[in-house]
Amino acid sequence: MSSPAILRHPEDAMPSAVADASTAPAATPQSTPPSFGTLALRWFRLNQGSLRATAIGIASLIAFLLVWHLLTTYRVVFFVRFTNVPSPLAVYASFIKAIHDPKFLMHILLSCRRILMGFTLAAVIGVPLGLIMGRFKLIHEIVFPVAEVLRPIPAIAWVPMAIMLWPTNEQSIVYITFLGSFFPILVNTLHGMSLVDPVLVRAAQCLGARERSIFREVYFPASLPHIFTGLTVGMGVAWVSLIAAEMISGQYGIGYFTWEAYSLVQYADIALGMIAIGVLGLGSSLLIRGAGQVVMPWREK
Repeated sequence: MSSPAILRHPEDAMPSAVADASTAPAATPQSTPPSFGTLALRWFRLNQGSLRATAIGIASLIAFLLVWHLLTTYRVVFFVRFTNVPSPLAVYASFIKAIHDPKFLMHILLSCRRILMGFTLAAVIGVPLGLIMGRFKLIHEIVFPVAEVLRPIPAIAWVPMAIMLWPTNEQSIVYITFLGSFFPILVNTLHGMSLVDPVLVRAAQCLGARERSIFREVYFPASLPHIFTGLTVGMGVAWVSLIAAEMISGQYGIGYFTWEAYSLVQYADIALGMIAIGVLGLGSSLLIRGAGQVVMPWREK
């Protein structure tokens, strides 16, 4: 074999080697994790709406406190008299004093216990009764007229009757709290049952579903938004009823604390009791709304 042929073989083999090298998979560069600033920006964009609402709420509270401070500092009299209204600083001083007083904490705990007992009893009775009334016409015709007669009666009007019906003041207060939350829960549950799409019910019946399955799979999920609306409204009315009952016939509770402060001309304690009632009511409503978001994850927040 001639020398040019010998020298040509390595050169002929070089293109194939280059081709093999080019067809080999290239090493992928490792991806770097996102920086803290990128994660923070992404979180801000996802929660921009809730952050905006929180900022506006804080600003409105600050504006309210500022207006309250100015009106009470300068003793403004313009249709409404602010001469005896305590200032925010006086209420804050009363709050600092009250949180170190076991009696004030006992008032709050007793009111919360009464709310828990009365509201739970109202929910346990009102929701199933509303579902049954919405499904069975005969039960609706029997119960609805009686409920409509009793529903407009305010909680204060029930106080003398409750004292006669129950042997202790504690039981009568819980009963009044129950009545205050029972009717909103019942009416909203009944309204939710009336709005259930009948096509869904007929579809379940065509698929062979029994009455229990229709209740569990059709009526109850469809009525849940209205049920939780009734629970939220019922909680607010329960607090109104409880405070009225505690002011009239109670010996302990945040309502009694507020009325006692009025009787003793302790204006800062009056405002403190009112703020405590508002905070407790807000917390109770937030708990119910949070439970609704857990039970109904398909609903938009």
